[in-house]
Amino acid sequence: MEIITKAAKMRLISRKLWTEERSIGFVPTMGALHEGHLSMVRDARRMADVVIVSIFVNPSQFDSGKEFDNYPRDLARDADQLAPIDVDYIFAPSAEELYPPGFSSFVEVEGLNNKLEGQSRPGHLRGVMTALNILLNIVHPQFVFVGQRDAQQTAMVKKMARELHLPVEVVVTAIARETDGLAYSSRNQMLSPEERKAAPVLYRALHLAEEMFADGERRAAKILKAVRKEIEKESLAKIDYLAITDTEKLDPLDDLENQKALLSVAVLFGNTRLIDNVVLKDPRLKGKTGMLKLG
Repeated sequence: MEIITKAAKMRLISRKLWTEERSIGFVPTMGALHEGHLSMVRDARRMADVVIVSIFVNPSQFDSGKEFDNYPRDLARDADQLAPIDVDYIFAPSAEELYPPGFSSFVEVEGLNNKLEGQSRPGHLRGVMTALNILLNIVHPQFVFVGQRDAQQTAMVKKMARELHLPVEVVVTAIARETDGLAYSSRNQMLSPEERKAAPVLYRALHLAEEMFADGERRAAKILKAVRKEIEKESLAKIDYLAITDTEKLDPLDDLENQKALLSVAVLFGNTRLIDNVVLKDPRLKGKTGMLKLG
């Protein structure tokens, strides 16, 4: 496994792999790797000849400089986790490498960037899409792997790839969960012991919604009311938003009959904000709460 820090070298390696007709599976991350990331890497290993993982803490997607500075970074630890699963390259550029002085070009996915996360964190999704577009242009993979936990980002990546004619297949991987149901996230390590104990309420609330839908409930308002009530049982949980939308345009839904429906939640535990979701209905997406649990 080789660690690459320069875009020019990564581009040369990619070009050589294409010449050799070896497929590239790409997993973009911000490091602080956990089982959710590693499950995506394993999927990439099964599908592609060569696996490249990027580790780039993207300054343009943080709400503040303090949040960016406090984000966990440990490249050596991340590399130790990737080596046993046969990752070929880690691409770990600096912010200056991807955003040179005078940088002023950004990618916005109109119609999706101002909903859900876009309302709560203005500018965040523009930063995510811009960095990912740069990384895709450098790595030039045949497959890019994204996690269903970030459902809005997943929808945006698919739309961006389709509309900008990017020569890449977007592979959506199931949500990986800890043994108590909490979705794996780099932010989980920022929770206090009390907050960590409280956080699985998100899973319980989503699972309740899933059960209601399976039992025939099709009124979004009733499901949302039950989810809110379940989360509010936990005193340390502060709801940012709850929403039931379609799975592509992320427009709010009222009647879920014959609809491809996604339930998204964002909740604060102290200063740590966690997101999660469940796909109530869409056979193309792996969003069931029990799909993938890793302990």
